[in-house]
Amino acid sequence: MGNKNKTISFRVNEDAFETLREIAEERDISLSAVFRNYVEMLVAHDGQVQVVPEHEVDDSTETSSFPPKVEVPKSYVREHERLELEADHLRDQLDEHRRYVTQLSQRLEEQNDGEDVIQLEELDEGEASDEPFRLG
Repeated sequence: MGNKNKTISFRVNEDAFETLREIAEERDISLSAVFRNYVEMLVAHDGQVQVVPEHEVDDSTETSSFPPKVEVPKSYVREHERLELEADHLRDQLDEHRRYVTQLSQRLEEQNDGEDVIQLEELDEGEASDEPFRLG
């Protein structure tokens, strides 16, 4: 299945249509290309696009950049890094434990070849009697 183009249609009032057509003429592109560019930008920024006319954008004033930037305290970053290192260490320990358990299981299987060994799991799956066991 390929990536097929889909058609979107909607209605705008006459003034908005004329403004959009002027934008397309300024950029020397089709009206469809204006919408495609907008939709691509909207998708790329997860719906967080703010459309501002160029004459309203002033570089000298403090406008928030997109995507927004947030300052994070160094202690937070250090704690995050520490937790990542600890998580890596715990994953390594878990992998080592799994290898050790596998090794012990293999060794047990090698030692018990030829002997009748009853696994506890097999007892649960075996005969299920309704009579309780009595001691004494």
